[in-house]
Amino acid sequence: MINRILYAITLVLVMFLPAVGSAHGQLTGDGISQSRETAVTRAISQVAPAVAGINVVQLQKGSSPYSLLFDESIWSSMFPETYRRVESLGSGLVISSDGYIVTNAHVVENAAEVIVTLPGGKQYDVTDIFTDALTDIALLKIEASDLPEVKLGDSDDLMIGEWSIALGNPLGLFDVSMQPTATLGIVSGLHMNFGRKAPGRVYQDMIQTDASINPGNSGGPLVNANGEVIGINSFIFTENRYSEGSIGIGFAIPINRVKEITEELRTKGRVDRDIRTGLRGRPVDRGTQQYLGLERRRGLLITMVEQDSPGDRADLQVGDVILEANDRPVNSGRDFIVVIQEDLLRAGDKINLLVWRGGNEIKTTMKLGN
Repeated sequence: MINRILYAITLVLVMFLPAVGSAHGQLTGDGISQSRETAVTRAISQVAPAVAGINVVQLQKGSSPYSLLFDESIWSSMFPETYRRVESLGSGLVISSDGYIVTNAHVVENAAEVIVTLPGGKQYDVTDIFTDALTDIALLKIEASDLPEVKLGDSDDLMIGEWSIALGNPLGLFDVSMQPTATLGIVSGLHMNFGRKAPGRVYQDMIQTDASINPGNSGGPLVNANGEVIGINSFIFTENRYSEGSIGIGFAIPINRVKEITEELRTKGRVDRDIRTGLRGRPVDRGTQQYLGLERRRGLLITMVEQDSPGDRADLQVGDVILEANDRPVNSGRDFIVVIQEDLLRAGDKINLLVWRGGNEIKTTMKLGN
């Protein structure tokens, strides 16, 4: 009798336990879905609606098949403006609800046509393009309103080893699903300085990540686990020149620089990099080295100082030799320009100089002008 009672109780419990579990939200599909949510999935859902796919038609100088039959100079004189249309792609990020989108300058370089696609598939023609080639940052404008915005983080407050998520349009996959794809990694390195990595571009203070970045990711956001944008993905290292795929070494422009540059592009249309020093000079030769008593041949000899120029106000004189600028050797006018560019200096910024004068090294500061 007791065994029958126990059997009946067990049967009742088996029949009703699923219902009890559902009442407490423990065994339902919703409960399972909630248990799968993480900081990473939440960050992706916060930022993804503001990520754009960018399709570009570029005009590149091309050669005709007939150019093989003629000397290149002859062909150029006959047809001086031979161009071909080349399609390329990239990613972007909505940074304001009224239609401003940030991307890399190299994504839209020489663009004849730029189409922005937002999640869901709606496409927009770009009406204005503002670029700062030196920092590889571009700001696009589309005619739209009430676009989703995201929170921009603080790239000065990053830790090596924290989560990083790359969102974008790798290999054109945005057009397949009409939404950005995501890859996960960590912040692998900070303050990575490459200087002039490409003609007209300077990459300094970059964020390194091992989140997979591939062609098409350029211009898309790098996001932390709080759903904050910490950088704009820009380039990768590849195994060799024949392979363009990710090997887990990618780099992003820190978002603090992006905020500074895009604000100037938005308000002024350009970043003012016209710098004037009022100086002229030439490299030190052996005779000048001996005459001035330099231990070795180095430096940039000042041969002219314009009156009331930045150089004049810094008390620089003809015959002075600039040895260093911002703690880097200067041996030519080009070296001086490289320091200004790599430090992303503009009119109004100061540059520290080490100068040889009268047999002594002196330090001075020059405020750059325009």
